[in-house]
Amino acid sequence: MDEVKQVIVVRKDLKMGAGKLAAQVAHASMLSYAEAQKKDKEIIKAWLDSGQKKIVLEGDDEKMLERLYKAFQYEKVPCALVNDAGLTQLPPGTTTALGIGPDLAAKIDKFTKPLKLL
Repeated sequence: MDEVKQVIVVRKDLKMGAGKLAAQVAHASMLSYAEAQKKDKEIIKAWLDSGQKKIVLEGDDEKMLERLYKAFQYEKVPCALVNDAGLTQLPPGTTTALGIGPDLAAKIDKFTKPLKLL
């Protein structure tokens, strides 16, 4: 099977603290993984067997995350937006991150290749 990975896109405009950012990335990873489990067990197995590759990228703002989310939904790539509960640094409902995959790297790179590493 071709390369399989998961990508997390985090809003850089929110300037979250390190712990908050780490929690949002973890939420995105888990939510997206849960979506992927509903779609393709073979891809999940390949991802788990190959070390669960994850890449964290910068997203400009909420609009960018929403555009990416819609694009991946259209392409039927598992993905999930994270909306913060608002218990610490951010107002309730703030969209913080987008989890994508795991899925084939080529399908994910189609939209994320221009983004910078966090």
